[in-house]
Amino acid sequence: MTLSRKLAVLGTATLLSAGFVGETFALEWNVSLWGKRRAFTEHVEKLAELVSAKTNGEFTLNLAYGEALSKSRENLDGISIGAFEMAQFCASYHADKNPTLTVLELPFLGVPDLKTQVMLDKAVYAHPAVEKDLARWNAKLLMSSPMPQYNFVGKGDAPTKVSDFEGMRVRALGGIGKAMETIGAVPTTVTASETFQAIDSGTVRAASFAPHAHLSFKTVEAGNWWTTNLNPGTVNCPVVVNKDAYDALPENYREALDSSVDEAIDHYLATYDKVYEKWYPTLEELKIEQVTFPKDQLAAFKEKAGKPLWDAWVVEMDGKGIPGQELLDLVQSKLN
Repeated sequence: MTLSRKLAVLGTATLLSAGFVGETFALEWNVSLWGKRRAFTEHVEKLAELVSAKTNGEFTLNLAYGEALSKSRENLDGISIGAFEMAQFCASYHADKNPTLTVLELPFLGVPDLKTQVMLDKAVYAHPAVEKDLARWNAKLLMSSPMPQYNFVGKGDAPTKVSDFEGMRVRALGGIGKAMETIGAVPTTVTASETFQAIDSGTVRAASFAPHAHLSFKTVEAGNWWTTNLNPGTVNCPVVVNKDAYDALPENYREALDSSVDEAIDHYLATYDKVYEKWYPTLEELKIEQVTFPKDQLAAFKEKAGKPLWDAWVVEMDGKGIPGQELLDLVQSKLN
């Protein structure tokens, strides 16, 4: 058993009694990720770099990509049993396991940018109900992975008001799909890799992705318009640590980890800035019409496609004994 496993299983008190007090030792944490290194994981990469530097290489994070340690939808389960010490997951993968976090995935909240998303995530993650929710899985929220809003790229006449989406077939999943359905759109399940062809052939009129995904899946090359500020929603994907392993960390290691979070997030935001540096020139090059909705139409979207789902979410949370309205009010107060 590695020392990191001993830390998680035995706890600090046992280790101290075994003679570890005051001793410097090497410690490695395993981190469960999926896919390849990309903008979405750059903050974890930076975190590993900073922690190693601050501890002279004594405390290291072993980043395991490609679902080497666990399937992406099972990372929270792995954290709960101490199969690894840190992991990234998305709340929408298993809303029943982390219902409090889904407040951040509600549609049409009006989040304008990634910095605001980071601020919201911090506030929600620190709420006692959220901490209690994740503690059921022996998980402690460490930092967010703020994702851009899933705006639409589409083909044909560009929408300028809510009613223009009536009858429009759109590739929109989860909460965004439900929200678009409330205003008369027709959500359609299309895999990411099939979306370019679906728009190009007319199977769907528009698709919602974050800008980096529109570039990756080339949907921007199939469309002729993009919604700059509809901001219908996004997914929330935190990085968590096993609580026992965290609590058992020597003080200097815990300080190295905690003090590196903000710098890691700043690095993540800077990485996404580079995505936008490519995104806007691509729009210009392809002569994509950039559709910016006026405030009255954004308010209409929120009222018709957002609020009904917010209200239903609060009722659902109340049924689970979760202060849904309090969490929703927290989010809205931060945005206002």
